[in-house]
Amino acid sequence: MPHYTLPSTTVQDYVRQGAVVLRGVLSPAEVAQLARGIEHNLAHLSPLAMVASQADDPGKFVEDFCTWQHNADYADVMQHSALPRVAAQLMQSDTVRIYHDHLLVKEPGTRQPTPWHQDQPYYNVAGRQNVSFWIPVDPVPLESTLRFVAGSHAGTWYMPRTFRDQQAKWFPEGALAELPQIDAHPDQFEQLGWALQPGDAVAFHMLTLHASSGVGPGTRRRVFSARYLGDDARHAVRSWRTSPPFAGLADRLPDGAVMDDALFPLLNWR
Repeated sequence: MPHYTLPSTTVQDYVRQGAVVLRGVLSPAEVAQLARGIEHNLAHLSPLAMVASQADDPGKFVEDFCTWQHNADYADVMQHSALPRVAAQLMQSDTVRIYHDHLLVKEPGTRQPTPWHQDQPYYNVAGRQNVSFWIPVDPVPLESTLRFVAGSHAGTWYMPRTFRDQQAKWFPEGALAELPQIDAHPDQFEQLGWALQPGDAVAFHMLTLHASSGVGPGTRRRVFSARYLGDDARHAVRSWRTSPPFAGLADRLPDGAVMDDALFPLLNWR
């Protein structure tokens, strides 16, 4: 496990802002490994894969989930790079547990934006100790990077909706607050975003509001996202299909249980 100790200011920024940039957190060899894993994933998409862009989009936005256990390159980076140690520091957690992986590829010319949203309302997890790493294997300019609303992880849960047609398929209509008009009020919502090089990553809380734009005609944006849970994570049984879904998990783990299942292994990060 690579020894990667964060400055205390980075941890403080994560607690305060809900998102931080990590420069050079992965080595060139690990970036190459992730790129190889991404290409393997694209050639062997799982049943959970989807095209998140419109049919008339000149590019294509491809997503896939939960393939790390069948992808040796993903598994190695998720378990044996600096990521678990960094996750422990950011979450301020004694334990680090894999939650899931997420592939996000925007092919050149993709117009489809990723709208403002939080991740945790789509999930089957309760608790505050969590972190997602957004890791590009291609250079990402500022105009197509992932953007965050600073401090938006403080507690409010916003209504999760489908990206293309804004349907409420998770919580019932009216159950959660609606998203504010973030881009229309830049004075009210401080946005964070960083241009990234391969080896860099951004780390963010699962309740931090985030969004991104499409990519230019000469830009391919291949991103691997690794998600981890900490000490206080508990299973939140939903009466609907979560995204991603974990079929049969509710039969093994009751509501409120520690996420102690083979799908979510504990890592020895020290």
